[in-house]
Amino acid sequence: MTGRILVVTGTSTGVGKTIATAALAVRAAAAGSVVVVKPVQTGVAAGEEGDAEVVHRLTGCAVQELTALDEALAPDSAARRAGVGIPPVGEYTDRIRVLAQFHDMVLVEGAGGLLVRLDTDGGTLLDLMAELPQAEVVVVTGAGLGTLNHTELTVGALRARGLDPVGLVVGSWPAEPGLAEHCNLEDLPRVTGLPLLAVIPEGSGGLAREAFHAAAPMWFLQNADAWPPHA
Repeated sequence: MTGRILVVTGTSTGVGKTIATAALAVRAAAAGSVVVVKPVQTGVAAGEEGDAEVVHRLTGCAVQELTALDEALAPDSAARRAGVGIPPVGEYTDRIRVLAQFHDMVLVEGAGGLLVRLDTDGGTLLDLMAELPQAEVVVVTGAGLGTLNHTELTVGALRARGLDPVGLVVGSWPAEPGLAEHCNLEDLPRVTGLPLLAVIPEGSGGLAREAFHAAAPMWFLQNADAWPPHA
């Protein structure tokens, strides 16, 4: 049996991919075994949590961080500056395929946006997904001004490679949303043709594990019923 693979990408850095990944992991774990993979982590100082550690803290799910680089830069830039070699994208896809043989769901969290280079050969998250044609894709997006443009560009790039995302997640919904945020919530599905799967309140990453598990199911919308975590 081979488990499902879900890749979580974002329209940019800082849109809430990690917390969205954790929420998706909680949802998927209700139906089977889950592992969360962070192919490349950059910019984490000694003693600080990386994205995979944040997901584990919030969910308790198994996590794997495959490559870590010190500077908060795109992975290829950080590797070149450090003078170190990092694995090509194909190596990450091989490891993800192996994990899918032992788990019902493999969740893969990208770094930055879709076209950020994950290796020094120019391989991107988009290339990684193209090598995993069975993978599903969720796009995490911002709530405020600019998100319509960023989201359409990301979805368009995915579709140009034959990858149609299963839906969108707003990664950090403000406590006091304004007109732009409310309009974007309605317009994101309209301009992309994708369902809005979840809206995650800002600050959710500060919850304790038990509280995160209790709250996460409530962030998913009725549209998410069309995307069960398992067939």
